Amino acid sequence: MTSPPRAADLTHRFEADSVARTLALVGDHWTLMIMREAFFGVRRYGQLARNLGIPRPTLSARLRSMVDAGLLERVRYSTEPDRYEYRLTRAGRDLFPATVLLMRWGDRHLAGPEGPPLVLRHRECGELANPALTCDACGGDITIESVTPEPGPAFRRPRRRST
Repeated sequence: MTSPPRAADLTHRFEADSVARTLALVGDHWTLMIMREAFFGVRRYGQLARNLGIPRPTLSARLRSMVDAGLLERVRYSTEPDRYEYRLTRAGRDLFPATVLLMRWGDRHLAGPEGPPLVLRHRECGELANPALTCDACGGDITIESVTPEPGPAFRRPRRRST
């Protein structure tokens, strides 16, 4: 009987971990809620403030940081006075799957007996979508049991401590 392959020692990965870097950018409540609104077509400051009930100074600060981070772009839609809307960039749109997976988790574990508060209808087939994480090479489901972390191209070996 052969033993399973030993996982690579990745304990030092926290020095440059992509999850930590992403959460530093989008990990607070308001940023994710603004992203959710943007995914569903809300672009204007007043609409965001009303929909979210967010304090206006907080909204202004978050929008500014999201523009600076490249998640949203600020686009003038009216002059005299100048008015702007916030549109998702490609980097912002790329966060949609992560947001849908958070929504799906909440629907599964936090929704009441009446079901989820929001569902997604797939435009191509007209059916309710049940989004899943899949491998782009084979189409198989990605689960905690089906993947193994390995060093990637930017992996750095742990520094040796001098004695």
